[in-house]
Amino acid sequence: MKDRELVIVGGGPAGMAAALAARAAGVEDVLLLERDQYLGGILNQCIHPGFGLHHFKTELTGPEYAGRFAGLVREDPGIEVSLSSFVLKLSPEKELSYLRPGALEEVRARAVILATGCRERTREMIQVAGTRPAGVYPAGLAQKMVNLEGWLPGREAVIAGSGDIGLIMARRLALEGVAVKAVVEIQKTSRGLVRNVVQCLEDFNIPLYLGHRIARIRGQGRVERVSVVKVDDEQKDIPGSGFDLVCDTVLFSVGLIPENELLEMAGAELDRASNTPVAPDVNLTSVPGVFACGNACKVYDLVDWVTRDSELAGRMAAAYLAEKAGRK
Repeated sequence: MKDRELVIVGGGPAGMAAALAARAAGVEDVLLLERDQYLGGILNQCIHPGFGLHHFKTELTGPEYAGRFAGLVREDPGIEVSLSSFVLKLSPEKELSYLRPGALEEVRARAVILATGCRERTREMIQVAGTRPAGVYPAGLAQKMVNLEGWLPGREAVIAGSGDIGLIMARRLALEGVAVKAVVEIQKTSRGLVRNVVQCLEDFNIPLYLGHRIARIRGQGRVERVSVVKVDDEQKDIPGSGFDLVCDTVLFSVGLIPENELLEMAGAELDRASNTPVAPDVNLTSVPGVFACGNACKVYDLVDWVTRDSELAGRMAAAYLAEKAGRK
């Protein structure tokens, strides 16, 4: 088992910012593990502009934002990047096992930063009734299909939930010629940024049904339509308010769940409602020397704030290592 000073799990914007900040704060040896084949994480599929206005003081696309950090990471001789590396285990003693192409590696870290991001909530998690036809996707998966793989999920779409990714995908699909019938949101207000409501829905004349929910998905083999119903202040269906929307695709943008299974393996205390670490301050966990940053710590609206707090995580890890080594 190899000894490493700092191991960071996740090579998205959080992990890269933490790695660079830790190096600037004096950490000499950083191992950055990323399960994908590229650095950048979710930003690689976010080809729309709107990133970097706070951190870089200019408007960038997601790949441009990620590329600036990836270039700095690759240039730093103190950061070893291991791509296509999937972490299987993290022990309370900060021992990690991970698979990389052709090998199973084990390392013992003096400190660990988890920048593992989030996964999407699914249709099953919000219990939408109906059959199980083709054409039902999490919005983020559909974004990857369109922007990275060049596939269109369908020709007529309805989007459940008005989170930012759902709003952005409404515009993205419209630009590709898909008829976006509506965005359906159970809350009385949109959960996305105001700018995204304006730029992604209003500018494209896409209806936003607030205070409504998709009650049932209908179709055999492929989605044929969805049944929508209006809800009251207690989110209960209002009788007689239902109507159908014809579509062949349904995207769900109904929230994110921080991926903290590794943190749980390490014995950290988690808030079961949010799946985030229970700790007195941002980036901390209940396990000494194990930190969490980015969307694994809490779900952020802007990547600029992910960068800001993840840089803090890198400095916190550096301070922890210096204290353990008896340095000031």
